[in-house]
Amino acid sequence: MKSGKQDKTEGKFHQAKGKFKEIAGKLSDNPKLEAEGSNEKISGKVQKKVGQVKKVFGK
Repeated sequence: MKSGKQDKTEGKFHQAKGKFKEIAGKLSDNPKLEAEGSNEKISGKVQKKVGQVKKVFGK
């Protein structure tokens, strides 16, 4: 199982990567890439929150 700190770090990475894909999709007029970036950004936020919860519960 991943530590809370690792989940938070990976979540931040996925958020940044998703935001980059989302912007690239908008600039290149590629709705598929834009949607993929949006989804990755959201999953990154969720993973970051999981890491925060783990930290609170000491896991």
